[in-house]
Amino acid sequence: MDLEHPAAPEPHDAEPPLDAYSRIVVAVAEALGPAVANLQVRRRTRRGEAIGAGGGVAISGDGLIVTCAHVVEGARHGTATFSDGTDVALTVVGTDPLSDLAVLRTDGGTLSAASLGDAGRLRVGQLVVAIGNPQGFASSLTAGVVSGLGRSLPVGARGGPRRIVENVIQTDAALNPGNSGGALADASGRVVGVNTALAGMGLGLAVPINDATRAIISTLIREGRVRRAALGAAVAPRALPRSVAGRLGRRGAVQIMQVVPDGAADRGGLVRGDLLVALDGEPLTDASDLQRLMSSDRIGRRVPAVVVRGGRPRTLELTLDELR
Repeated sequence: MDLEHPAAPEPHDAEPPLDAYSRIVVAVAEALGPAVANLQVRRRTRRGEAIGAGGGVAISGDGLIVTCAHVVEGARHGTATFSDGTDVALTVVGTDPLSDLAVLRTDGGTLSAASLGDAGRLRVGQLVVAIGNPQGFASSLTAGVVSGLGRSLPVGARGGPRRIVENVIQTDAALNPGNSGGALADASGRVVGVNTALAGMGLGLAVPINDATRAIISTLIREGRVRRAALGAAVAPRALPRSVAGRLGRRGAVQIMQVVPDGAADRGGLVRGDLLVALDGEPLTDASDLQRLMSSDRIGRRVPAVVVRGGRPRTLELTLDELR
């Protein structure tokens, strides 16, 4: 100890140093928080007009916001409130039920835009931070890890799913009602997903930001809608058995996890457990491959589907529906 030059005592009001984990989470909150909005929308219901709530993420300084399609379902107008107290009116530009994404435009004002990342680079176990408005508590933050990738999410009426949202991110960052439409960010503060659902305790799901969803967002901005074909099944990536993989010359496929009654998959003979290896001559290894093939030019067309059932490949014919 240097008795001649003792260390100066820290002032009582000095902030304690943050650990590495806290520094990352705080930095994400400070960088991304101003771009996340609390949305209030007016939607039409059978009982009249109702107020819905959720989150949204500003993606451009001139007024564009991305949220979930189910947050603004049945709505055309609403209000976005940001962390600095700014309120701006908004209009729904377009929605895409297949991806559960929607684009809104605000009237006037300059927004603090988020930086978009690439969910294709995520790894299971990676730190992620969720910012949203659970239960109306604006700008709430939770943190966790990526628990899984390539999940499928059936959403819709209780009597049966009306659509399947593919390739979602699974996270244990706490999500609650009202988080939908908010941001899921990586440790650098880039938005890698749009929070879409609470599927159970410690089980949150988010629509990924990747090349496919960026294209959807661009189409919504230009045209207001995305015409999509629909398979009518929930899928998950699976490795092919070795014997089949060698015979077909590929390792992966997507497994049919759920079939929507009277959908294209159901009518064409696909059943739960089938391994779908190709559709319309294109190989399938994950949900994003399938999503890419659900383009408008395949609506109403009969397309061949190669499946592995009982260890043997077979070809079925499917007529794809239009997503409604």
